[in-house]
Amino acid sequence: MINLITGGAGFIGGHLADYLLGQGQEVIVLDDLSTGSFDNIAPLVGRKGFTYYVGRVEDEALLERALSACDRVYHLAAAVGVRLIIDDPVRTIETNINAAQAVFGQAVKFGKPVLVASSSEVYGKSEDLPFSETDDVVYGPTSRARWSYAYSKAIDEFLLISYARTKGLQGVVARLFNTVGPRQTALYGMVIPRFVEQAMSGGPITVYGSGEKERCFAHVLDVAPALVRLMDCRRAYGQVVNVGNDDIISIEALAERVRSLVNPDAEITHISYEEAYGAGFEDLGSRQPDLSRLRELIGYAPAHSLDDIIRDVESHTRTSGTTGHTVHDGAPGN
Repeated sequence: MINLITGGAGFIGGHLADYLLGQGQEVIVLDDLSTGSFDNIAPLVGRKGFTYYVGRVEDEALLERALSACDRVYHLAAAVGVRLIIDDPVRTIETNINAAQAVFGQAVKFGKPVLVASSSEVYGKSEDLPFSETDDVVYGPTSRARWSYAYSKAIDEFLLISYARTKGLQGVVARLFNTVGPRQTALYGMVIPRFVEQAMSGGPITVYGSGEKERCFAHVLDVAPALVRLMDCRRAYGQVVNVGNDDIISIEALAERVRSLVNPDAEITHISYEEAYGAGFEDLGSRQPDLSRLRELIGYAPAHSLDDIIRDVESHTRTSGTTGHTVHDGAPGN
């Protein structure tokens, strides 16, 4: 089996590539390295069955070359992180929508199935926990760049489902909740790596807002195999499926957990979202996935706890020497 992973040099993409190679499958990565990092795939270079291309998904000739050679596509290429969404909403919208449309069009042409990675941000400002795939969604006004990511990922989902219904595309939407683990960077607003780095640097661990909002965190080593099993499950095609962990914790409690595991002497402080992002920034409410559909389709059961995630992130940070960065964080992203 030959797998194309767009955005394969990203955090999740690199782990997915590693997992597939470990299963004896072949992998082609296509990534322009704008937010992904070559470090995520460097250990894979030279392994049997691994190929990579540096370039944009929207490059028609390059995409056709990569996609025509594969058996199935994991479309993970997307804008990453709250900071990028606010600073460059045009890039966010164009990257998410144009890349998805390019992949779906070529997948129909060559008859290849596609898994597209979406986001829990699609649920918007909904407060009806846990979030089910059939729930209504509520967004903020289009005048606020904060919502461009949610809108654009929702369009990606509409595109895949519409291509499936009208053009015969075989595919599934994986609506990812917070996915964390080794090699994830705090640079794009990922909260656990940021808290861990701050604790390791002596603190303070900085919580944005009151810390009362709640999130669920899944280990990437649980998520990557789940994506593969969804692609293997033809009953999943044409559906939207939540992927993550449903154990919920407040951001304040998360900061306490990181402090207890990494550096009990680190102080926890709070600053406002306005101080971090400017006036008018809207954070999302609490988020928790209903995983009933994922469990029914593939028998999903995460094997890693939140403590496992924190320890793995700490271990990687120590060995890679990535502490000491100044980063911003909003709502913890995927």
